[in-house]
Amino acid sequence: MHQPKLLLDRLAFPEGPRWHDGWLWFSDLTNRRVVRVDVDGRHEVMATLDDRPSGLGFLPDGSLLVVAMTQRRLLRVANGKVEPYADLRDFGGDFANDMVVDGDGRAYVGIRHASLRPGFAAPDPGDEPDLVVAVEPSRATAIAADHLVAPNGTVITPDGRTLVIAETYAHRLTAYDRADDGTLSGRRVFADVGGAYPDGICLDDEGAVWFGSPYTDEFIRLHVGGQITDRLPFSGGVACALGGLDRTTLFLLGVDSAALPTPGTTENATQLLHGDTGFVGGRICALRVERAGAGWP
Repeated sequence: MHQPKLLLDRLAFPEGPRWHDGWLWFSDLTNRRVVRVDVDGRHEVMATLDDRPSGLGFLPDGSLLVVAMTQRRLLRVANGKVEPYADLRDFGGDFANDMVVDGDGRAYVGIRHASLRPGFAAPDPGDEPDLVVAVEPSRATAIAADHLVAPNGTVITPDGRTLVIAETYAHRLTAYDRADDGTLSGRRVFADVGGAYPDGICLDDEGAVWFGSPYTDEFIRLHVGGQITDRLPFSGGVACALGGLDRTTLFLLGVDSAALPTPGTTENATQLLHGDTGFVGGRICALRVERAGAGWP
């Protein structure tokens, strides 16, 4: 495997990468902006928000959906304008996080409860408070999945029949069957990941998942059941996406380790969600891989 090539650096906290229309789109979380970058490193700011952006996705008309973390809202960006799309506050939680949008424009958004354990720490066994909310193309909202622990990166298989989500502090990837109307059932463990912390994820055409593990400083590729095929050392690796013209470019997003919330403490957590961090150690690298991206996002 080749060495990753640096595309862009001096970012605050890059997250939520999505390949769309020849560009890698991502949230620069604490800088409150959505940026896109091409394979040559040319980049431009596409939206500036009054909240931290997290998960991104695209509607069938090409407009952008953005999760506003602390406001717990979904925003739509079109023609340079930011407008409300869905209000998720009725579902509780302390912040909204990552998201996947399917081919029909249905969004699945993770809702997390940081206050149950200061500093985003893992709940006690049996304390699984988090949710995934489905936002329909009609903008109707409903709970799609519950009893989760820190829902994070999410993918949908090319046939639309399976959704896989990272539960960061449960150290696992969880899969659901997905019906034609988008409802989820048949919850099961896709893979236990040992001591890793799965954050942002992407799917390839062999059915394997790549994920960032920021607290173990690596990206990992594995199959259902947990068979690991690749481990790529990468400081503060938080999220990844497969893109490029043939979707065989793996984009790797990393942060300054000092920017990460510390599990079990309040260190950095409040600042990450609400303060001005001043971190500039975020970066995006690119790496050619053998298997192409598949499914959504």
